[in-house]
Amino acid sequence: MLVEVAGEPFFSHQLRLLKKSGLTHVVLCVGHLGEMIADRYGDGAKWGVQIDYSFDGPNLLGTGGALIRALPKLGDAFYVLYGDSYLPIDYRDVGRAFLVSGKLGLMTVFENREAYDASNVWFEDGRIRLYSKKEKPLQMRHIDYGLGLFRAAAFAGCPRNTVVDLTAVQADLCARGELAGYEVKERFYEIGSPAGLNELDQLLRKRSAGA
Repeated sequence: MLVEVAGEPFFSHQLRLLKKSGLTHVVLCVGHLGEMIADRYGDGAKWGVQIDYSFDGPNLLGTGGALIRALPKLGDAFYVLYGDSYLPIDYRDVGRAFLVSGKLGLMTVFENREAYDASNVWFEDGRIRLYSKKEKPLQMRHIDYGLGLFRAAAFAGCPRNTVVDLTAVQADLCARGELAGYEVKERFYEIGSPAGLNELDQLLRKRSAGA
């Protein structure tokens, strides 16, 4: 999150995007060296947001385990965004869709057709029919976009203080008919690869220059 992109740490770009979208309470799930982020951004007051931190502790807990540990800080309903993703979409509209759905979770999806990574979602008629990184039916043309919403109750049956994979939680919700889908048309950006980092750097520099 402290990797430099377009002249400043990536998290600064994320914060700016989230605040613009009306999301002003951020809970960071952090592990090793997470103190470096806390030292730099503090409580978020300088950014006009509130930042809380949830540390994994001595053992890594995985994406789902980290969220479970952070539940007391997250409240009943919350967004989940990966720390290496930059998603320039309408967060408010996604939130409204989640509340209307009445489901325990919502996954944003993008019609990927293997363009950016392996497609892992069968999304049809506005519904997520299957989410799997193992099964590969021909109908899988979408990919998990990287923004999810959850009710705290989605994690009710999960163990505490141990490794839990968020994808397993989402797959279970899907199988139970508790995972809503929201199709996004704007592609996602990430800094998890040199190519992705360079691509986002160019995009943000162009936007900063007004191009």
